[in-house]
Formats: sequence, C-alpha cells, structure tokens
Amino acid sequence: MINRYAFNLVFTLAITFLSFSISKAQAKLNVAVAGLNHDHIYLIMNSFQKGEVNIIGIAENNQELVERFKKRYKLADSIFFKDLPTLLQKRKPDAVLAYNAISDHLAVVEAAAPLGISVMVEKPLAMTVKQAERMVQLAKQHNIHLLTNYETTWYPSNQEAFLNIKQQNLIGEIRKMIVHDGHQGPKEIGVSKEFLNWLTDPKKNGAGALVDFGCYGANLMTWLMDGKAPISVSAITHQIKPEIYPNVDDDATILLEYPNATGIIEASWNWPFSIKDMEVFGKTGYIQAINEHNLRLRDNKKSEYKIYNAKVLAPAYSSSLGYLAAVLKGEIKTINDLSSLENNLIVVKILEAAKISARTGKKVMIK
Repeated sequence: MINRYAFNLVFTLAITFLSFSISKAQAKLNVAVAGLNHDHIYLIMNSFQKGEVNIIGIAENNQELVERFKKRYKLADSIFFKDLPTLLQKRKPDAVLAYNAISDHLAVVEAAAPLGISVMVEKPLAMTVKQAERMVQLAKQHNIHLLTNYETTWYPSNQEAFLNIKQQNLIGEIRKMIVHDGHQGPKEIGVSKEFLNWLTDPKKNGAGALVDFGCYGANLMTWLMDGKAPISVSAITHQIKPEIYPNVDDDATILLEYPNATGIIEASWNWPFSIKDMEVFGKTGYIQAINEHNLRLRDNKKSEYKIYNAKVLAPAYSSSLGYLAAVLKGEIKTINDLSSLENNLIVVKILEAAKISARTGKKVMIK
C-alpha cells in the first residue's frame, strides 16, 4: 500500500505537471492569418504543426490556395474565411499575421486596429509612405502594436554584431555599412505562382528587387544609426532579365547618406547564390555578419581576421512568434528596434526615395 508521503508526493508532482501544461498551453498565441500568397507563410505553418502557435482563423479568397493548405496541413473548413473583417467578427485572436501582398497591408490594419488587435506584417511595412503613415495613424489611434517581420531580425549574427558595435565599441564610430541581400531570382528558385504574381507586379509590391531585398538593408542601417533617417537617398536599378521580369527591376543599388557615415544596399535577383550578409566599417575596425550564425572581426591593430560564432539568442529575440508574445505581454518595448513602427516608417521612406531616384537619376532628400 502506498504511504501518505508517497501519495502526497505523487499528487503534488501531478498537479505541478498539470499546472505547467496548462500554463504552457495558455502561453501559446492565438493568431489569425491574413492571406496565404506570401511564401513566408510556410514558416508559421511549420510552427503551427509543431504546436508552437494556435491558428484560429485564416482569411483567404483564393479557393485554390485554400484547398492546397487544407490538404497539406489537415485544416478544417471552419478555420477559413473569405476576408479578414468577417474572420474578426467570428474570432478574437491575440494578433493578426499578414502574409499577403505589400499593397494589402493597409487593409489588414484597417480591419484589425479598430478592434484593438495588434498586427505583424511581413517586410516591408507598406508599399508607399502615404499607406505607411495611415497605418501609423491607425496604430496610435487604437493603441495597438504594429510590427514588421524580417527574417534577418532573428539572425544571432546580426544581434551579436549590433552588441559588438554599440555596447562593446569594438570597431569605433560607424563610417560605412554594406548589406547584400537576394538570390538568383524568385522564378529561378521556384517560388509559388501566387507569390510570384504579386512580387513582380509594381502595383502590389511597389518595385522588384529594390523592395523585396532593399528593405533588409534599410531596416538594418536605420537600426545601426539609432533610428535616424538618412539625409539623402540615391539609387540605380537594372532590368537584367526583362524577359522574366518585364515590369519591375531585378537589381538595385541604393546609397544612403548620413552626416558621418554611408550606407550601401545591394539588392538583387541576380546573385549566383542566396545571400544575406552585413558589413560594418568603423573608425577602428570592421565586423561582418557572414551568415545567420557566423561573424568576422578585425581591428586596425591586427593583420588577421577573427572568425567567431554568435551567441544563442533568448526565445523572445530568436523568432517572430517569441518576440510577438513578449511584446503583447509588455516584456519588450519596441521603440526603434528592427520590428518597430518607428524604424519601418523610415524604411518605407528610404524605399520610396530610392524608386524616385532610380527613375529620375537624381539624389532625393529625406524630409
């Protein structure tokens, strides 16, 4: 017969395990998904399959896409809605995640903000400054969080580089920043037809590689410049493959002028391989975030480069879901960080100025 001590111990452990399980289940975000035509949707769907997030509704009017996702992820009919306003009448998510064309981001915020529901959109925030400013107005009016998700935000190498530069002062004051982003081309790497359709439509994406990959550099440089906008923007674009991308650029170089520094953004659908790296030259040294995990450092007193691995990030900084949950709980203040509204309004201003500069051949001043 089990004695009272053993019984109490087993009972206590069972209650502790149950409480932990309930707490863990409650900690998962309940999200609504707006759109399925952005291929980054597969990242959140993978998280859903792993039980890391609850998707309580999906707004998508393309029935072919709906059927594809139903079949692949074993989703019930009841989770799908034709549009976001209808979904939000029936479901009350913690946040809305937007996986649709950049031109549709404003409509997502217009539907969610008046209901007090926060929004995270895929990069960049908006297609035009006018749209972005309206989104900012709605977010402030209704006191919601409006965040922008970049893959590179969750790279330990970028976060480590920032700490090395800003807190540890390993390279001195920043003088030059160079960011390379892109791949061989969206069609060449085999993105979905739905994603390709709007990605190569200037009325839905705003441009081609200039927006698709130029936004990463603008985001990172605004962060490194402590949330300050550049003085001016100059840009050159090319249409190297007009037979594949007849309506948009497929290569862009953007020059950002700061009082004591220069930023060079190299965005392309013509790289020989996929690339996302960042180089920062300071007064006394150099740091490169080579890839997601590795960095390269050299100061002016040494002739050799130091190669090192970035430290593992805390959960709140290692994924969009972990970050979003921490923001909604008030554990993270978003002012001027990579996902913040302040940073991403400047990103849209940089991209719009770059489009004007590429079209006119003139430097564009940022107001």
